[in-house]
Amino acid sequence: MSIEALPGLIHHHIVRGLLHQGHAPRMPDLAAQFGVPLSQIERALKMLADDHGAVLHPHACEPWIVHPFALSPSATWVQGTGKGWWAPCLWCAMGIAELAQSAITISTRLGGERDCLEIGVEDGQVTHDDLLVHYAKPPHAAWDNVHHYCAMVLPFRSEQEIDTWSERHDLPRGEAVPLQTVADLGRQWYGRHADADWQKWTREEAQAIFRDVGLTGAFWDLGGGEGRF
Repeated sequence: MSIEALPGLIHHHIVRGLLHQGHAPRMPDLAAQFGVPLSQIERALKMLADDHGAVLHPHACEPWIVHPFALSPSATWVQGTGKGWWAPCLWCAMGIAELAQSAITISTRLGGERDCLEIGVEDGQVTHDDLLVHYAKPPHAAWDNVHHYCAMVLPFRSEQEIDTWSERHDLPRGEAVPLQTVADLGRQWYGRHADADWQKWTREEAQAIFRDVGLTGAFWDLGGGEGRF
């Protein structure tokens, strides 16, 4: 098996494992699955991380986040039928809703603070369609620190709540997006993440997805150049 093909195959098996078992396969199990040494799995994981297809632990060559899934506890829980998953943020949670192909309930907190909230999603439609989701930083900056970026993609009741929250925590005031638009974005962005032939979106493809769901303007501009999203 070529090392070039292995990152995509590993991504597929991790995502399928999360969907069907509720957790990712262990690294030795992946090595046995593909009949390669563990060192080859680690090399392929590093290649996947370099392409932003996974986030690895800083102290070990093991997946920490494989979007739209978080492999360690997060503040966003997605409950499906018989299984549940952690998501890095609401955008990712909407992606899990698409991949799970069933009605789900997202448990989160308004502004990441005290007030708990449950959001239902079925057939791509959300409850609480009066809510807004705040993107504190533009998407082109997501991989500067993807953990911090995702942690700030949060639900709010109003623009005023976002203003107050940003001032209180001295965090960026970005753009507010209707919850249903975020659900539409999650469906398009993550809908192919369980496919065997999955690849990261090109910059042009990613920009087209934003445009298709109505996210336009400078904040959503990914800029030119190479790279995948």
